[in-house]
Amino acid sequence: MLESDAVAAAIAAHGPEDAEKFVQEVIWRGYFKGWLERRPQVWHSYRSGLEADVAALDRDRRLRRDVDRAVNGQTGLTCFDAWATELVDTGYLHNHARMWFASIWIFTLGLPWRLGADFFFRHLLDGDAASNTLGWRWVAGLHTRGKPYPADAQNIATFTAGRFVPRPSDLAEVPQGLEATEPDGLPSVLPLRRVTAPQAGRPTALMITDEDCRIEDFDLAALDIRTAATWTASHLRSSLPVSDLVIQFEAGALADAAQRAGFTATAMRADDPAALAKWAMASGATQIATPYVTCGPLRDWLDEAAPFLANHGIAFCEWRREWDTAIWPHATAGFFKVKQNIPRILEHALPA
Repeated sequence: MLESDAVAAAIAAHGPEDAEKFVQEVIWRGYFKGWLERRPQVWHSYRSGLEADVAALDRDRRLRRDVDRAVNGQTGLTCFDAWATELVDTGYLHNHARMWFASIWIFTLGLPWRLGADFFFRHLLDGDAASNTLGWRWVAGLHTRGKPYPADAQNIATFTAGRFVPRPSDLAEVPQGLEATEPDGLPSVLPLRRVTAPQAGRPTALMITDEDCRIEDFDLAALDIRTAATWTASHLRSSLPVSDLVIQFEAGALADAAQRAGFTATAMRADDPAALAKWAMASGATQIATPYVTCGPLRDWLDEAAPFLANHGIAFCEWRREWDTAIWPHATAGFFKVKQNIPRILEHALPA
């Protein structure tokens, strides 16, 4: 199901007023994706900062001990430890728990936020580079600068229906966020990346990734498809081990996507960037077609592969959905600008 399908179904079932909050939550995902597309520098800063944080784990035994306790659910804080265990065991956490967990990780435990974001990204079945990175930055007071999210004991007790009742003294006060760690502020907004659409009739290699598993929505019949492959990329999420649950989930989603689209697809792994050009060349394809790949680890890998494609005259082509096209131009600052435009977004992007 696409975001537009979920929104259309909610409005049809409950009406626009009762579905309003749900619609906003779904659009947050598109907003975060668009925001990171407009500021890819933030993603690259996260990746380089994470590399430094992971290296620090090797040097700093105390940091390594504290992170190990946190990810293994051994901090002694009952709610946090339960959420850590739930994430590892299921690949999922409720949105409220994600925010509380991130706030406690950053402000109560005093751990590097990128290592926490990486822990989520390695374990969440719905792990998304934009939502995960910017969600952690939002909690830290780096996204909406100067407005961190404090985990509140009463809030946790209320919204877990008394399952967890931490004492206020268990949680750190949060007078300010981490904005002092980025004194230069947010980078400039960049234009959206230019998209090259597939050319009809041109020999084509069809690339299926977990960026978009509804490949059958696009005009495949217009293409001269010589080969199709599913490309696994979950291992690119981190230099640390990615959860087996995530890897299995991705494999199942890709196999299902290829089957629904009617292709017997070769299973490929995004490792050597040169392999992308070799795969296309082996079939005689002169263009690779795939749904739009947003800013994140797979996009980084494709950027590494770009020179190999160019050297062999292979065009990399993408389809971008109307849903993203409608949201992303507004995703330049806070969510309010997108929220104001939701009626226009829905008018433009929902199926008639």
